[in-house]
Amino acid sequence: MMKRISLVAMTTLVFIASCSDETTVYRDPQNDILLENSQSILENSIAYDKSGVLDIYEEDGVTGKFSLTAKNEQAGDYPLTLVAQVKPPSFNGGENLTASHVFVEGDYAYVSYNTVEDGYVGGIDIIDVSDPNKPRVTSRLYYVNADINSIKYENGYVYAVGGVDSEKSVRATSNSFVARIPASNGKMDIGAGITYGFQEGFNATDITITANSVIVSSGKDGFLTVYDKGSLTIQNELPFPDLRSVVSKNGVIAALDASKGVSLLDQSLNITKEIPIDSDFGNASKRTLDFSTENIIVSEGSKGAGVYDATTGNLLEYIPILINPEGVATSDVVTNAVAINEDMMLMANGGAGLCLSEEQDNGTELVGIIELDGSINFVASNGDYAFAASGKEGLQIIKLNRPSESLVSRCASLLAYEGSANLTVSQGDTKEYRGAKRFNRINVEGSLLLCGSWTTNNSNTIADNGLFEMNGTFVVGRNNKRKNITVGKNAIFRVEGNLTIYGDLILEDGAKVEFLGSSSVVNIFGSVKKTGTVDVTGNFVDVQNKF
Repeated sequence: MMKRISLVAMTTLVFIASCSDETTVYRDPQNDILLENSQSILENSIAYDKSGVLDIYEEDGVTGKFSLTAKNEQAGDYPLTLVAQVKPPSFNGGENLTASHVFVEGDYAYVSYNTVEDGYVGGIDIIDVSDPNKPRVTSRLYYVNADINSIKYENGYVYAVGGVDSEKSVRATSNSFVARIPASNGKMDIGAGITYGFQEGFNATDITITANSVIVSSGKDGFLTVYDKGSLTIQNELPFPDLRSVVSKNGVIAALDASKGVSLLDQSLNITKEIPIDSDFGNASKRTLDFSTENIIVSEGSKGAGVYDATTGNLLEYIPILINPEGVATSDVVTNAVAINEDMMLMANGGAGLCLSEEQDNGTELVGIIELDGSINFVASNGDYAFAASGKEGLQIIKLNRPSESLVSRCASLLAYEGSANLTVSQGDTKEYRGAKRFNRINVEGSLLLCGSWTTNNSNTIADNGLFEMNGTFVVGRNNKRKNITVGKNAIFRVEGNLTIYGDLILEDGAKVEFLGSSSVVNIFGSVKKTGTVDVTGNFVDVQNKF
């Protein structure tokens, strides 16, 4: 949600220079803008309490109800894991911040925070996600008198949009603002000066960046405003009744106006096409749109997501919100944002969670709701990761665990696994599979080879004299629901790739763990327990130093 009166005033900032009436640069912003200098606070912002295997609520074909994978059901696609959470900033006067937006570029995720309740406090985090096992908050900025609603990064600068109460601000000429903050190597530098641009409208809602310009949308009675990227001087603007979001692609600008729908514009802000939409977008609520190949996907609140042909403007389909959870207000069950990653679509559905769908040739096929806590305000996805801004739960970092193409190629001769969520290999049997699945548990009495990406919710056993070989990614349990792998007497566990256990690795007498290659990684959150003489060989990275 976004407040009607734009983000609070920056009343005590010291004005240094002005490029125009709409642009100011502040060089001594310490009274209203603060950098977090405590390394301990930054380090403790990362939480692993709920890290681990994520299940997916799927629809039962018979009952129509949504539930987690049952014991005897088929193994599920999408073996997702929760890497970690980043807790929202909290400080005196800013105890109720919620994650509002996230932008991912290279090795860093940029997160904005605002307050839903009365008062105007916000913040910005930069998070280093280059090591998927150990994300780090590298820089944190507090806005004592401003919410931040959307954020982008490009070429050495963080661009953040929000609003100020211009009646209380010494310098703000209008309520909505855009800030240009120097940042490099994951660090914001407010000492180098922050440039601000102001525009009409109750609250700046979104931002997109082109080769030479910064384009900002502002809400009620606002404008679509084009700024010079360097100076933030206004180059062009066009009034709209209720702008919620703006994106650009290949010279085309798309703006979502809650009063009428989508407007497509050229670089001079001439409207070239309009797509009427009569959905109820809510009052001052976050809604976004994005391009997907030849289509435009619009977050339409209680209707879910609408998919429109960008050329004709025709509605192609509605992707509904899957479930209406008990105890969640109807007003909170809304689609706030949509992210596309190859053939995967993620919908941030507020109190109804994070929905996963697959894009098919003949439309979109619903997969289910990812097992996450919090109200999902925004989602971004890049590479093998998804990043969910989930209100007071903060930022949730999700690993998609897609098999690499090289791995798929090496294992191409194997059969893709299509079987039970409980995989048992009997004594004397040999099974070999490739793929990416979610299991309940795996029990190996004979010989098993798995190539790809796999997760299990429960403990797994390699029985006495059994052999389990994995090539790829294997993740077991969650940090708040610990599960183990037991390697029995004279059994062999052969690992080539990435092994994560939210629990213990139990090695019985005569057990062998063999790491192949030179780049295997093992991340054990419990302990390595040895009940006799065991043999561990090979080169590997021990993330938690448990061996």
